[in-house]
Amino acid sequence: MSRFVIGIDIGGSGSRAALAADEEEPSTGRRVVDTFTGPRIEVGSGGSTVLEVARGLVDSAASTWADQLPEVVGIGIGATGIASLSEGPAGVLAEFSAEFGIPAVAAIDAVTAHLGALDGRGGAITVLGTGAIAIGHPGSDDHGHWCPDWSRVDGWGHLFGDRGGGAWLGRLGLELALRTHDGVDEYGSVLLEAAIRRFGLPASWPGRFYTRSDRAGLLAEFATDVAEAARSGDAASAELLDGAGREAARSALAAARAAPLRRAETAGSAPVRIALTGGLAAAGGHLVEGFGAESARLHPDATIVDPAGGPLDGALTLAHLGAGGKLSAQDRVVWT
Repeated sequence: MSRFVIGIDIGGSGSRAALAADEEEPSTGRRVVDTFTGPRIEVGSGGSTVLEVARGLVDSAASTWADQLPEVVGIGIGATGIASLSEGPAGVLAEFSAEFGIPAVAAIDAVTAHLGALDGRGGAITVLGTGAIAIGHPGSDDHGHWCPDWSRVDGWGHLFGDRGGGAWLGRLGLELALRTHDGVDEYGSVLLEAAIRRFGLPASWPGRFYTRSDRAGLLAEFATDVAEAARSGDAASAELLDGAGREAARSALAAARAAPLRRAETAGSAPVRIALTGGLAAAGGHLVEGFGAESARLHPDATIVDPAGGPLDGALTLAHLGAGGKLSAQDRVVWT
């Protein structure tokens, strides 16, 4: 009989769900049968809409894949802001499990990004999406169980952190643009032109941004303009991307310095593996170069690996681990 898992990835720029065959420890990702997309989360005075978005996506998945639902053995949900901007998903997960008779597990988006990027092996990653977060883990034990050893760095949101992420990059780009607009310097002239094309005249920006519940996603939209300007030779944009890559390297290596990873190194395992992943990482060029240069400066022995997959792949792996009882809960990181 066929077995399936459902993976859900929820972020500040949108969400996705996938149905995949539940193959035991696939080497190159699970065979995806179908996918669909959903809304991005919003953050306001009442907190994040992440749990509402999760509820809607699971209901849509149950309806869309009704024929396969009896063979679904696990649901895995990875989401941004699920630990810091909501009451936590324990109650919603219990509802899912009771309603559908399927084990449901959830994790912060960095965990699913880790499981996808490092193909279920130990190491540390930085995820650059709308926000930014780094996480490290030594990997599964000899029985394939993932202990609660996740070590998190950043993920503090666009006001306090998310260093190197899309909202961080977009905000700094707009700051440079406004310096040029104010006549302070001309360094951000290319960025000012790009920002006006996207958002209109600067006088409208405070009203456009400060009143929005999804302002982080709006800021992150401008990161694409920063990346495009850098590819066209704009020095200011290239410098911003280089800085984002360096911030990402610092965060990944901070996560890699966690005690479980140090113990793994001491035991004689392979050197620390780190990776850069997330939608913004696709900007490549100066961002990736900054990541590599700062990693080499801070930890010459670290090995940078290319991501094997993305957070949706990781959400499917999360569902598989939860269905097999191979995942332990960790406060504000993983819920089972």
